[in-house]
Amino acid sequence: MKPCYFLFTLLIFCTACKKDLIRKDGNFRLRFEHTVGTVPLALGATVYQNPSAEAYTVSAFKYYISNIYLVKMDNSILRLPASYHLVDESKPDSKTFLVPAPQGEYRAIGFKLGVDSIRNVSGAQTDALDPALGMFWSWNSGYIMAKMEGASPLSTAPNNILNFHIGGFKGQYNAVQDFRLQTPISINVAPDRAPEVTFSADLNAWFRQPNPVSFATSATIHTPGEAAFKISENYKNMFRITNVTDL
Repeated sequence: MKPCYFLFTLLIFCTACKKDLIRKDGNFRLRFEHTVGTVPLALGATVYQNPSAEAYTVSAFKYYISNIYLVKMDNSILRLPASYHLVDESKPDSKTFLVPAPQGEYRAIGFKLGVDSIRNVSGAQTDALDPALGMFWSWNSGYIMAKMEGASPLSTAPNNILNFHIGGFKGQYNAVQDFRLQTPISINVAPDRAPEVTFSADLNAWFRQPNPVSFATSATIHTPGEAAFKISENYKNMFRITNVTDL
């Protein structure tokens, strides 16, 4: 075989390999919808009731989604490159985002609610982890994993405020919570299709089991510790998948 012909054949083969690798890449989309019980969440004057039948309104609701992974049909886990997303009810565009993933069929999705310890001690961050977004306490305390603010006539705090700023990444009061949810149907990632998985997050789960909360006795949390950890144990129950569609 002549050298030039061999090189031409090799070039075609490598190009085909590259195209094959590209064909194996795809995306899926995560969408988050927020409710209070079965009622859609609306920031402002809408009055809701917590599980203790206490009235409250909501002015802010946001949390971090990170360390996303997929579960294959054989139950093996595919961990995706690290990414951090701040889901903010006041910013509709933040509640839907695209996640790159290899082509394949998957039966479940996992992620963390919060920011892992490495990022908490990595100094100034950018994008969703920018401290200017109001989700960072100090270099010693780290990130606020989830935040709910509002008001309740039962609150004894000034102006009847509710401030639940949940954080902490060390020791027994680590508030980063892990989630793994089975999809009602498998999701198929491919170059020509980008499945969308819709999650519903119930804010009332923050105040339900296993650690019931009454606004009359607990209306503000601003530091890591046992109180914040107990709320994180509660909101571990707030997500469910409501829909899977191909786009």
